Amino acid sequence: MDTIAIFCAIDDFCKGFEPRWEQRLLELSLKWRRRRGKLCLSEVMTIMVGFHLSGYRTFKAYYLDQVLRYQRPYFPGLVSYNRFVELLPGSLI
Repeated sequence: MDTIAIFCAIDDFCKGFEPRWEQRLLELSLKWRRRRGKLCLSEVMTIMVGFHLSGYRTFKAYYLDQVLRYQRPYFPGLVSYNRFVELLPGSLI
């Protein structure tokens, strides 16, 4: 499966899931501050799925060798490895 197909499947899921998730948080009166970053949730998830489908042993090696070097055209708002790791907790549900 190529990066574009993975992204499309994840993005379709996120478009349906995120509004329901935010509504549920409002119903529970939980404040979930979410600032729009350079990468959307579906892009972060696509990179994570790509790592699990790759043969890399560590995420850092995958991100530095594969994502930053070869997949930059797919992710125009790509951030550094350290910033990406900071974004991960916000993308986990």
